[in-house]
Amino acid sequence: MADSRSALAQDGRRAERLELRVPSTPTQLPAVRAMAGDLAIRMDYDLDSVEDLRLAVDEACATLAAIALGGAPLTVVFETTRSGLHIDAWVPTADGTDVPRDGFGWTVLQTLADNVEGRPATQATVPAGDGSDAAVAVISMDKYLPGQRPGDPVGRLDRDLSSDVTVAP
Repeated sequence: MADSRSALAQDGRRAERLELRVPSTPTQLPAVRAMAGDLAIRMDYDLDSVEDLRLAVDEACATLAAIALGGAPLTVVFETTRSGLHIDAWVPTADGTDVPRDGFGWTVLQTLADNVEGRPATQATVPAGDGSDAAVAVISMDKYLPGQRPGDPVGRLDRDLSSDVTVAP
């Protein structure tokens, strides 16, 4: 599902929200990875960032598939913005299930995405949820376009910092 009714992004492109719902089985995860890569290419990410995004989405989806209720679908919501791509991936889970954040996969995910968060939630609080209090586990991540990371000092990389140093007597 694509929603392009939102306001124009700064560069004239429409911001879009795409929702993808697939069975949470390993055979379906390549479709989600392909969607992430296609969006990244269309948004003019460099090739390394496209591959990082594909791998991050794959790792997030594999992590969620491992804790999903049997037969529950995986929902991934991609939101394009002028600063980059925001992704929310979630699966229905048993009450009290949290996203595992202590393994190698989580470390890889944190390395590949600019921001990443895993948490328990409900269907009422996730994008494309059904509004109920049913438990879900969600991984949210951002991958920024070059020069668009919030808080990045714009134009400061080539500045002479020697004059900014103060030495106290």
